[in-house]
Amino acid sequence: MVMNHSRTPRLKPLLDALPPGFVVDTAWLKARGIDPKSIHDYVARGWIERVVRGVYRRPLPNGTQEDKLPWQTVLLSLQRLKGCNAHLGGESALDFAGHVHYLRLAGTRRVHLYGKVPSWLKRLPTTGQFVSHRLRLFGDDPVGVDDTDALDDQSGWAMNAWRWPVRASCPERAILEAIDELPGNASFEHLDRIFEGLVGLRPKQLMTLLAACRSIKVRRLFFVFADRHEHGWRKYLETERIDFGGGPRALVPGGRFHPTYSISLPAFLVSTEPSAEGGNA
Repeated sequence: MVMNHSRTPRLKPLLDALPPGFVVDTAWLKARGIDPKSIHDYVARGWIERVVRGVYRRPLPNGTQEDKLPWQTVLLSLQRLKGCNAHLGGESALDFAGHVHYLRLAGTRRVHLYGKVPSWLKRLPTTGQFVSHRLRLFGDDPVGVDDTDALDDQSGWAMNAWRWPVRASCPERAILEAIDELPGNASFEHLDRIFEGLVGLRPKQLMTLLAACRSIKVRRLFFVFADRHEHGWRKYLETERIDFGGGPRALVPGGRFHPTYSISLPAFLVSTEPSAEGGNA
């Protein structure tokens, strides 16, 4: 198909801005002066393709087909093209950084995003199930959210070709976000296994994040896991500087109260001997 750029003056800027495989919505196209009639024309000519109502993708080269959009490419489309203030976080960020992949369960991967995302995201046919969270644990503070060049082995052609960095929580922030999902949306046993592998966390970054964290529950639970696994970085955390709040917290009905952090937990997490380094709740 021959593209007559003289008849479509906005086509070349569009193709320069939209890499193959990436997705945009009607609002993004209209902001670049492409009206609904032109959008329809571009779809008819095969320059862009409709994914779902109001969402479009530039086709992959050489007729490459994908049954589902790689979630990584969709995420980069949101971050780098749409400009959404949303980052990969929680267990998904730990997985992306290589801390969780060996624990992945069968079925569709849940992809945890923190921040505002468009409503059409949940309608896209993707390789992951997007789960959106409000920026509650740290508010609008971006501490611990970084650009990462880590690539998943299932990321797909588009992401591997363009290699834009993904905005994601560092492991220190990600584990706090994951802990915040307890008890209703996460498993204590699963997070305990994840924590077992977090041998390389940075204590200075942890102290910064624990100070910025708005949840007493998350602070207490973090130290329950930290004391239990006794990684080398634990001894560098200044527990006396952490605000653990006051009074007991009944997190698990019928659970056992932790003697140091005064929070009810599954019995396997509660030692019969209080840690000598623990804080006072």
